[in-house]
Amino acid sequence: MMLKTFVQQRHDVTEQELLDYNAFCQMLPGASSTQTLTLIGYKRGGIPLAILTLAIWITPACLLMGSLSFLLDYFHDRSLNITVFKYIQPMAVGFVAFSCFKMSKVAIRNTITRVIMVAAALLTFTLFKTPWVFPGVIVAAGIATNFSNKRYPDQEIVSKKIKWGNILIFLGVFLIAAFLSETARKNDWKNRGPFNLFENLYRFGSMVFGGGDVLMPLMYDQYVERPATEQAQKSNKNALKIPREDFLTGFGMVRAIPGPVFSIGAFTGGMALREKGQNWQLLGCFIGAIALFAPSALLVLFFFPVWNNLKRYVVIYRSLEGINAAVVGIMLGATFYITKKIIFDPVPSPTLFVQLFDAAIIIATFCLLAFTKIRAPFIVLGCLLLGFIF
Repeated sequence: MMLKTFVQQRHDVTEQELLDYNAFCQMLPGASSTQTLTLIGYKRGGIPLAILTLAIWITPACLLMGSLSFLLDYFHDRSLNITVFKYIQPMAVGFVAFSCFKMSKVAIRNTITRVIMVAAALLTFTLFKTPWVFPGVIVAAGIATNFSNKRYPDQEIVSKKIKWGNILIFLGVFLIAAFLSETARKNDWKNRGPFNLFENLYRFGSMVFGGGDVLMPLMYDQYVERPATEQAQKSNKNALKIPREDFLTGFGMVRAIPGPVFSIGAFTGGMALREKGQNWQLLGCFIGAIALFAPSALLVLFFFPVWNNLKRYVVIYRSLEGINAAVVGIMLGATFYITKKIIFDPVPSPTLFVQLFDAAIIIATFCLLAFTKIRAPFIVLGCLLLGFIF
């Protein structure tokens, strides 16, 4: 779509420029499609047009997903919510499994990437509730693929001064958000929710490689699993939390709407603050959208001027090889973990028929995506129809 619109019809960028933008954005954490569009706006009109492009691109999807957080809250009859959306939850796992399968074709190409994928999957499955497992696996994988120079030989490069000053804004926001969030938690501020929410989503937007599907394990751990642990219930009783069914419903529904998957931030923010009332819920939607997309924009705008220098450093490509393999492993481990939670661990315990039907939904979603040309929104609508009929 970008090639047809911005290259062939409007001539905003050349085909080579679009390919370069896409390659650059794939090496950064965040929403790559959003970053690519932001760069097109940046090339045509500088930072003002880049920001306007970003705002126009994310607004429709964020409005829809934010509205969904209110819609779920208005289902006074809980059984209606479960009936209509109950198959959206296993369907969401099918989407993650398909994304894992699709990414593995590109990222898993040799022995070291296979080892990293398997190790990352096992660590993710066994240590899912441990906060450091995701960043730890990604960093370790990036280091591991730098021990060999066979795939990407060392190159002589011309030293050129790089101006790193612009990235201070990104790091400054990161550190300030972390400080305020931790201070609010330790002192148990009465209205600590927005500070914690901004820090959580800004951190996710800063470290997610692989797009919206990689967000699911991070968000699921932060808002579903971690608040339910015994330690969290003792030391952090006011932690932000979202019911598992509602979270998976939102992640499934984001596939049925146009726009970036990162718009799930608006839904997550609204659901995290909904217990405080509608005004707070609306604030949560706004914070969720801004905090999740802001790192993508800051990184792409501030790193792009030094891209021509950075891309000559072979260490970047070696690290990316390991990071991409780790991302596939994380998604694979998360797929099995969340499948276990949906099929075997719900309360009350499901019947064998329900378990088999949920497993069938996961498998059917994967197969439809992998082996047919049926588009994602139609799969979502089909699952909603199943929930309504059965």
